[in-house]
Amino acid sequence: MNTIAVSAEDNPAGHPLPRLLGGQSSWQGRFEAMASPCEILADGVTREYAERALAYAAKEAWRLEQKFSRYVSGNPVDRINRSRGEPVTVDEEMALMLDYAAQCHDLSDGRFDITSGVLRRAWRFDGSDNLPEHEHTSALLKLVGWNRLSWQGPQLTLPAGMEIDFGGIGKEYAVDRVLLGLKRSLPEGGSVLVNFGGDLACSGPRTNGKAWIVGMEDHQKLSDSSETLSLHGGALATSGDSRRYLLKNGVRYSHILDPHTGWPVPDAPHSVTVAAPTCTLAGMLATFAMLQGAEAERFLEQQDVQFWVQR
Repeated sequence: MNTIAVSAEDNPAGHPLPRLLGGQSSWQGRFEAMASPCEILADGVTREYAERALAYAAKEAWRLEQKFSRYVSGNPVDRINRSRGEPVTVDEEMALMLDYAAQCHDLSDGRFDITSGVLRRAWRFDGSDNLPEHEHTSALLKLVGWNRLSWQGPQLTLPAGMEIDFGGIGKEYAVDRVLLGLKRSLPEGGSVLVNFGGDLACSGPRTNGKAWIVGMEDHQKLSDSSETLSLHGGALATSGDSRRYLLKNGVRYSHILDPHTGWPVPDAPHSVTVAAPTCTLAGMLATFAMLQGAEAERFLEQQDVQFWVQR
């Protein structure tokens, strides 16, 4: 194992240095970003490529984390959330994300809403039985609603008290961005897979033509993967409540919140995993399915995609 040097400028949050394992032509690079374990797997490439690929993946993931996380003081999202109703001009990449958020809102009939993050002020999904008061969630609903803000690129006007949160789409976008960058320099015959906290995408099958074998977590046994999937190309993304929920009087309350009510979606699956051409699309469909609650399977069947639902 060896660590890959990166500058403090490329690693402003001070994450541990990326680590490279492997030998000959098969490599595994590991690092941390977006509160998740991240890795790249590379086949049929030299150590030099593997080192460059790992450094690039970590730097790009950290860049996106610094830009789109709601937890980074002074970043573009923080400036928008502190704008107090004043218009903010955003760059091309932020505009792309806002356009995508608008599309997700429309396609989900308003169930997917990047302004609903303020509801976390009422909810603490720590496995306890502490439910918020309805008065608290009802008051917060006055600060929720994509239609309450004004977005006409490149200007966004967010009413005072409201916030945006890209947590539902940021990690999947990062996977696709990193994979695209790695493919540009991927040598002929090489193959690479990008995995950020279980959301992943690959350039194609492994060098020997076989599939990448991916473990899928069982919500009833978090320490182990109960099923493996074979991935020859495309992406997988998962949405679920295995670690974030409340339990009271035998009723489990998922962290998937309905922005119309301020409360967890009833009868939502424990997890939904979707296979799609890109991680962004897979993540969107997985989240949409969770928001459908009891109708998750029916929704996914209508999308003509492969999926796995745990209840």
